[in-house]
Order: sequence, then structure tokens, then C-alpha cells
Amino acid sequence: MSFLELTLKLKGFPIKEAEEELAVVKSLSPEEFADWQEKKKWEIVRYHLENNEFYAERIGGKLPSSWGDLPVLQKSDYQQDRLNTISKTFDPKDIYTGYTSGSSGHPFRYAKDKHAHALTWALIKDRYRYYGLTLNSRQARFYGIPFEKIDYYVERTKDYLANRLRFPVFDLSDEVLEGFLERFRNDSFDYVYGYTNSIVLFARYLIRKDVILKKVCPSLKVCICTSENCTSEDKKIIESAFGVKAVNEYGTSEVDLIAFEDLEGVWRLSNENIFIEVLNEEGNHVQGEGEGRIVLTSLHNKAMPFIRYEIGDRALVDVTDGKITIRQLLGGVNDIVVLPSGKKSSGISFYFITRKILENTGNLKEFIIRQVAPDRFVFEVVSESDVSQTDKDLIQKNIDLYLEPGLSFEIVRVDSIKRTKAGKMKHFYSCMK
Repeated sequence: MSFLELTLKLKGFPIKEAEEELAVVKSLSPEEFADWQEKKKWEIVRYHLENNEFYAERIGGKLPSSWGDLPVLQKSDYQQDRLNTISKTFDPKDIYTGYTSGSSGHPFRYAKDKHAHALTWALIKDRYRYYGLTLNSRQARFYGIPFEKIDYYVERTKDYLANRLRFPVFDLSDEVLEGFLERFRNDSFDYVYGYTNSIVLFARYLIRKDVILKKVCPSLKVCICTSENCTSEDKKIIESAFGVKAVNEYGTSEVDLIAFEDLEGVWRLSNENIFIEVLNEEGNHVQGEGEGRIVLTSLHNKAMPFIRYEIGDRALVDVTDGKITIRQLLGGVNDIVVLPSGKKSSGISFYFITRKILENTGNLKEFIIRQVAPDRFVFEVVSESDVSQTDKDLIQKNIDLYLEPGLSFEIVRVDSIKRTKAGKMKHFYSCMK
């Protein structure tokens, strides 16, 4: 048993029972599973209607006749005294609590009952088995860390007990990256885990050094990217440099693991724990191939009602016979490019238009795009050489083709790109009010 599982058990989280329950659900036939999920989603609604004043008020105190009549809740709905959102059947001392990162601009405290939290870890353990990992596998963690002394040492202690070594991502200069590489030479890591952009930056460094990480660290099995979407281009860079497969983990702390890429590169949705919907702008379910807002219902959390909860992310999906397949994550709703014509485009799609060109300039380390006006964009680029006029002309041509004519841009070389306090970095930022 890993330290994490032992800790959960000692704190009263029923991890063994959760694994057994998950195994039963996974054994259901497709028809049985559909019936089970339909029953569970209405069961959790009834529970919170009867035991949670916050949710009862949101749905008008009565059960609607159809699922689509339930309100879609936003992050801002939960920004109130946490005690107001906890079901009356739970003592606040006996539940798992946390705080969202606030990357969407709407941070809030959340709660999970112990059964729901145990099921989250049971699901993660199940998905990690795809790659021969356990919850005790040695992890190289590319992540942020608080600098306040007490919090810093708390995190370092947790890392030690959880069998992981943290690689802080605030300083990613070549000197620091060389130190990272040296740690891989002297440790037997099973997998890399962390923020996509930081991992890609390390991968670029390895490519420049003509180093394949698995040759340096033969125990390495896989690289799991989280928090920031790992695109197909990112994967090519990581896999070339690391010599192992790069996969996406997608989740949200307040609800659950949402999806995890399997060995075939298919997003395996966490349907055992959550009911997932993708809604268009009119609030209807996306049919066929389309883009929409991700809305989640936690099937097990009785402590706090995450029912038809819009997490702030968008995805390109294919929906066939009610089954959702994620084709591509498009970023948050606040990552949308709004153009002068009124056309909207995902910020990450704008990034794709220019990335290959900028990479061809050579010596590119990283860059981000800021929309400073409806028709103007600024690229902040960390590189060892200037972008040529030929490449700038090609970028302009692609902007005209893929977005719309009349847009302008500027490339600014910078020494480094500022990350959030947690160490994350998005591809696109809208600076307009």
C-alpha cells in the first residue's frame, strides 16, 4: 500500500471499498451502465434537493420533469460562505475540503464527502495502471511550490512521503534545466508529471543538448501532462526528447478526474464518477461533431452539489448515439479570441496558426500570445534569434487566411515569460476589458 493510500485509510477515507465499488461499475454491460448512470444522476439531485438549502433554492425547491430543466451552475454561484453550500447531513470537520486555483477568475472553497473523494483516487489508480504505474511509483513532478517557509516545507514533506521529487517551474533557465537533467541521471523515476509548458520547455532543452531522457533514466515509462492541454505538437516534442509516450490527464480539483488518455491516445472519460455534458451556446447538447462548453455532474458527492456545473472549459467533441468522444480541448471560455467582425475563435487555435512558423526560426524556447485590442496581437517570444521578416509575412498570411483580414501583430523578444503563482502558463491571454 502506498503512503497516499495509507494516509487516506487512516483519515477515514474508504479507499478499499471505493475500489471494489468501481470494479462493480466497470463490470456492467453498456446497457446496464447507462441505466446505472441515469439512476445515479437523479439520485444525487434528489439528495441535494432534500438536504442542501443552497441547491434547493437554485432549483426552486422542486424536482423538474426533465434533466435539461435543471439550471447550469457557474463558478460564481459557489462564491459564498462555504457552510451555505454544504449539505446539512455533514459536519464540516468530517469532509474533504480544498480551494480552487482561481485561474478562471472565480476561486472558491469546495467540499467532498469521504466516499466521493475515495472514488476519485480509486479512478486515478485504475487509469494509471494503463502505463504500469501505481500510486507509489517514483514521480518527477514539474510543478509550482509556495515559497512561504511553513507551506514550502509542508509540500516538500508531502513530496518525500508520496515518493516524488519536485522540479519547481518558476526558473527554467538553461542552468536550472541542466540541474534537472542531472537529477534524472541520478534517480530512477517511473514517470514525469506536471504542467505541459514547463515539460515542453525541458524537452526543447534536451533536444538542443541531443539528449534522450530515457537513455539517461532507463526506468522512465511515461510523461503525464496536466493543468495545461498537451497538444499533438507538444507530444511530438516531448516524445522525441523523452523517448516515452506523452499523455493528457484532464480534471478539476473540485469535481474529479474528467478524462485520461489511454494507450491508443483516446480520451477515456470518467463516466464512472461524473455525468459529462457538452452544451452549445443555446444550452443544448452538441450533436455529431461540434464545439461546446463542458458541464459536469458529480454522481457521488453528497457533501456539496456539483450538478450541471460549468467548469469554464470548452472542447471539440464527436457525439454519436449519446456517447461523447473528446477530439480536442480548446481552453477556457476566457481564452476565446473575439475578432472585429464578431467572429469568435479559440485562443489555442490562434496559437496553432503561428507555432510551426516560430519553431522553424530555430532556438525558440517558448512564447505566448496576448490580444491587446480587437485587431491587434502581441507575441512574447523567448528565443536566441530574431524572427525574420519572411516568417513574419507568413504569419500575417496565415492570420488573414485562418482568422480574418485586417488584423495586425507584433513580435517582442523577452528574456522570460511570467507564470502564475502556481507556475502555470497559458498559451493565450486576452488583455481587453
